[in-house]
Amino acid sequence: MGIAGDLAAGPCCRPADEMKLEHRMTTQSSTPEASPELKIVQDATCTFCGCVCDDIDLKVEGHTIREAKRACVLGKAWFLNHEIEPGASCQIDGQPATFDEAIQRAAEILCNARYPQVYGLSDSPCEAQRKAVAIGDWIGANIDTTTSVCHGPSGMAFQGVGEVTCTLGEVANRGDLIIFWGSNPAESHPRHFTKYSLMPKGLFVPNGRKDRTCVIVDVRKTKSAKAADLFLQIKPRRDFEALWTLRALARDLPLDAAEVEHQTGIPLETWQDLMQRMKAARFGVIFFGMGLTMTRGKHCNSEALLALTRDMNAHTRFVAKPNRGHGNVTGADNVVAWRTGYQFGVNLARGYPRFNPGEYTTADTLGRGEADAALIVASDPMANFSQAAREHLARIPFVALDPKETPTTRAAAVSFKVATYGINTGGTVYRMDDVPIPLRPAFPSPHPSDFEVLNELEQRVRKIKAAVDA
Repeated sequence: MGIAGDLAAGPCCRPADEMKLEHRMTTQSSTPEASPELKIVQDATCTFCGCVCDDIDLKVEGHTIREAKRACVLGKAWFLNHEIEPGASCQIDGQPATFDEAIQRAAEILCNARYPQVYGLSDSPCEAQRKAVAIGDWIGANIDTTTSVCHGPSGMAFQGVGEVTCTLGEVANRGDLIIFWGSNPAESHPRHFTKYSLMPKGLFVPNGRKDRTCVIVDVRKTKSAKAADLFLQIKPRRDFEALWTLRALARDLPLDAAEVEHQTGIPLETWQDLMQRMKAARFGVIFFGMGLTMTRGKHCNSEALLALTRDMNAHTRFVAKPNRGHGNVTGADNVVAWRTGYQFGVNLARGYPRFNPGEYTTADTLGRGEADAALIVASDPMANFSQAAREHLARIPFVALDPKETPTTRAAAVSFKVATYGINTGGTVYRMDDVPIPLRPAFPSPHPSDFEVLNELEQRVRKIKAAVDA
């Protein structure tokens, strides 16, 4: 019958999913001798970071994950600390409500807005992301993802320069020179070294780490630097100058040694040595992170790195990939690009997409006090946006979906507590190299999935819009 129909048929005003949870808890407590079901979920997918490791074996006892085999320290924390939060799945102004009441109120908020904002999406499956974009299309909203505050400059650079790319499987089997620029995978992506980039024994690198050279470029000595054969500590905010130095060396152009060291903090001889290594590589890879994209220069830095990668293909095979953070932020970029032609910061108010970061991105529309309503999906702008943006968000009605209670859900006019993707619900996510990965949930949740909420919300928005048009 579906979630909405099930709730509508309920005998009382309390949310049906809350009653189901209470019933199950009561049943379990009344029969203490019954042991929880034990099962193994093979090849589960970890959605904590952009590596999206899909070889995790989970030992599940009832509704608790006891073991996450092969998961990294972050993945173990993601799986083993997972708990379903009790309480109502739907709230209106902080008070429990039925699913149907919450959907109706959320639809009214979005349909009545003159300049709504849709934001987040990076921790939801692609199926839910598609529904969020559809809602934004119906209401003429700005569509934005968390990409705008992390790798948005990379998305802008892709449009201007292009991208020479590959999959992580190709890196594992072919990469013999691995460069990390402004990225610290030892802490942000713990299995990156062992599963994809440095340690694995591949078809053309049969000795694994012994067949590879690792170079790390950063403004400080991170934990990842311990794995480097060559560590270059450049001056802060001088990535652009360093990358153009390498571009000049790739084309054998003369450079002033004193000026290069003054601008980058690294002697010219060191850059020349690096360029010799790059030209001698059979398959070079540059992984870059927010240390490059969110410092001075932003998209110009990303353009310089992508242009350097393109230049290197005149000498050997070279590729570049961003090290993405959220579990499905790459999926969000793909879905929004499928539907609108752009990855983030898209305005649909005129019935066709317009792309303009800084004008249509969420941090800016909220910071300037322009948005008058919002749909926040699986993100927490109340915890990490600027003070002006947070204050304006608190003043406008908005709808929030999240598996956990956050400052954003607490301030929302309508909030939905949803199931956690990858643990409680299935779907599709994209790894940081744009490879789609299916999800294999461990156990169900009494709360609805974000897909179910957004699907029902889209249907309700369409009905309201159709009534207005009629």
